Amino acid sequence: MTASAEPGQPLKAPVPFTRRRLTLYVPLRRLGSLGAVSVALAVVVVLATSIGTVGIGAAETLRTVLGHLHLPVDFARGSAHDRIIWDIRLPRVLTAVIVGATLASSGASYQAVFRNHLADPYLIGVAAGAGLGATIAIVSPLPLDFYHFGYVALFAFVGAIAAVAVTYELARIGRTVPAATHILAGVAVSSAASAATSLLMVLHEDKIYVIFAWLYGDFTTASWPKFWAVVPYVSGTWAVLLLLAHQLNVLQLGDEEAKTLGVRVELLKVVTIAAASLATAVCVAVSGLIGFVGLVVPHVCRMLIGPDNRMVLPMSMLLGAIFVTIADLGARTLLSPQELPVGVLTAFIGAPFFLMLLRRNRKLVAAL
Repeated sequence: MTASAEPGQPLKAPVPFTRRRLTLYVPLRRLGSLGAVSVALAVVVVLATSIGTVGIGAAETLRTVLGHLHLPVDFARGSAHDRIIWDIRLPRVLTAVIVGATLASSGASYQAVFRNHLADPYLIGVAAGAGLGATIAIVSPLPLDFYHFGYVALFAFVGAIAAVAVTYELARIGRTVPAATHILAGVAVSSAASAATSLLMVLHEDKIYVIFAWLYGDFTTASWPKFWAVVPYVSGTWAVLLLLAHQLNVLQLGDEEAKTLGVRVELLKVVTIAAASLATAVCVAVSGLIGFVGLVVPHVCRMLIGPDNRMVLPMSMLLGAIFVTIADLGARTLLSPQELPVGVLTAFIGAPFFLMLLRRNRKLVAAL
């Protein structure tokens, strides 16, 4: 298209190359890659459920799972292996799956909204707020039991949501929330919450180990009730983020360009951040803080399949699930019978990757 027009016709501006690429169709070969990674995730789930202090064959694990799903297979119902697989390992593995998928997809969403490749799900105070809430619950005289979660998970969730709300309100200018201001407000709120957490730890030295164990994340308390309580929240937010993927693509052209293409930019940002933050807060309440998943996985996805958020979001879910499931498997087997916090292993992988991003994006970091 050129800028020329017939006499009497309005002048048409040239269409940017980037806009031409924002089609509504996804190549079939990319959909095939999602199928291949889905199969890989299923294999990882079966292997992670089979491996542990008590070794169980993958075939037996698969038969047991299928039998509990009422499929016509023979398995030893009620046996020791059945209880280990169905009551202990499988809920833990599936909890790791949904936590990994949620953190990765939330990280991809944050990076799209802020147009910042260094963004992650904890950028605007979720981690610090959850840490403060959990610490308050741990040092308080409250009983441990509350519904299926316990007061630690409940306070962590409330703290995460409160931190996000305070960050948003501090960053809001009229009806808009500039990305740079939002990030800076998140840094301020995170610093304040972290300082309060440190103060509580100093005042309650007898509970420092418990607090540290939660802050670095684990799945030792995973169970079927916790898993099913979390599923409605994360599945709902997944659906919202996937439905917004095409609009997030348009947003990469810039706010003004997106508005001219019919995107309600501020509403898109609010809905995306709210959905991603809610999902992250729910997962943090279940597993504690597991860092670097939302930073590392979306970048790996973009390296493999390109920047299209319609593919990056679902691929991030699958690869994030695989990443955290493998990290949890390593956490409970590397130093068996002692168990490592999952966040320690994800940090060992994520920290070098983060440093590489810093070196490749110095100008971007300086702009923050």
